[in-house]
Amino acid sequence: MAAYIIRRVFGAVLLLLIVSAVTFAIFFLVPRIAGQTMDQLAAQYVGKDANPQSILAVKQNLGLDQPLYFQYWHFLKQLFVGADFQFGPEATHCGVPCFGYSFKRHVEVWPELTARIPVTFSLAIGAAVIWLISGVAIGVVSALKRGSILDRFFMGVALAGVSLPIFFTGMLALGVLTVQWPVWEGVNYVPFTESPLDWAWNLLIPWCSLAFLYSALYARITRAGMLETMGEDYIRTARAKGLKESRVIGKHGLRAALTPIVTIFGMDFGLLVGGAVITETVFSFPGLGQYAIKSVQESDLPIVMGVTLVAAFFIVVCNLLVDLVYAAIDPRVRYS
Repeated sequence: MAAYIIRRVFGAVLLLLIVSAVTFAIFFLVPRIAGQTMDQLAAQYVGKDANPQSILAVKQNLGLDQPLYFQYWHFLKQLFVGADFQFGPEATHCGVPCFGYSFKRHVEVWPELTARIPVTFSLAIGAAVIWLISGVAIGVVSALKRGSILDRFFMGVALAGVSLPIFFTGMLALGVLTVQWPVWEGVNYVPFTESPLDWAWNLLIPWCSLAFLYSALYARITRAGMLETMGEDYIRTARAKGLKESRVIGKHGLRAALTPIVTIFGMDFGLLVGGAVITETVFSFPGLGQYAIKSVQESDLPIVMGVTLVAAFFIVVCNLLVDLVYAAIDPRVRYS
């Protein structure tokens, strides 16, 4: 088991290095290939009111006048030891981890991201708990009641959940529950440290709207997996041995059907923690997704790069956790 964990951790670190190289290439190498000069690239980091002095400062701070390999080394180095950005006689130190410096807003990128990560994580963790429990439970019931009215009803609702986009269900829930029937006065993010009750209450509509989309998919996958596993020989053997039906379903049937659920859950949760763009925009939550959209609209490249790296980190970490959960669910994975 230890060797399996070491292999997976090493692979995750290697993948993060590859992601950092690809991200660096997108922002620094591709513009060169497209024919941009270093002055034009530096001007994009400064903004519309760029002048020769600010362009020169950005070139020196980012090392754009240095070879490409030196720029990439500087890009990696600042993540672990920080960096100093010089603007005339003034200097700004970017602490560890340094994800860059916004030359348009004159702020470090990392503190801006850490202020928004709790919002996105709050949205993702609550929705994930709801959709995982409800989706798996509905899928198991539908598989055990195959062909019944209950099964058809659940699968019909699941089909609607998969088909309806989040911006439609989110806006519909807002309109019904805050305007038509004002159960909520409004939906505004409240930090958990200020009031856990208000935090959960204001997140309930976004949680349910997001969970409706994902739980529908999980219900369909769980149902298909359960129908396949419940017809296996070892299930008949377990029943023939006199095991309780609940034990047969829970330990032998559901456990074998969880592998695809774990896979997509790790990917979905990682993507959401990296930024639930549409959901945060619909509900005006100041998370990573909404921040990324604003930064793209304003062409604030250091922030866009920082959000990209943070999102990639969460996705890689979630996939690493999925690999470790595989080993717990199916011991054969450890020896593969």
